Amino acid sequence: MPPWSRPASIRAMRAWACMSALGAQDWRPDFAAANPNLPRWFLDDRTDLTARLAELHVPVLLLWGDADPISPVRVGQRLAELLPRAELHVIPGGGHDLGFTHADEVARLIDRHLGAE
Repeated sequence: MPPWSRPASIRAMRAWACMSALGAQDWRPDFAAANPNLPRWFLDDRTDLTARLAELHVPVLLLWGDADPISPVRVGQRLAELLPRAELHVIPGGGHDLGFTHADEVARLIDRHLGAE
């Protein structure tokens, strides 16, 4: 059975198991508590698009902090493997809030990415 033909709930569970095995944490409970007015679909949708990532043939910039407790570097490395034109940058000392804590470096990397072809 091709991956895209499996029921969505099974695909989502497998995707989460994969990310969990890489050390990722489920951010939804804390995010929901901090944002009680979020629409349910934002928290409930767990569509697994892993099998379709290879279809993206545009340059993808992956910015990762090496101290991210929610999404460890292994998750970024896995995405870089799955995305054909991904470029992964790991920022030393960076957490999950790179745009705030490392704004200058993030802006420089984005500028360079957007200027590249």
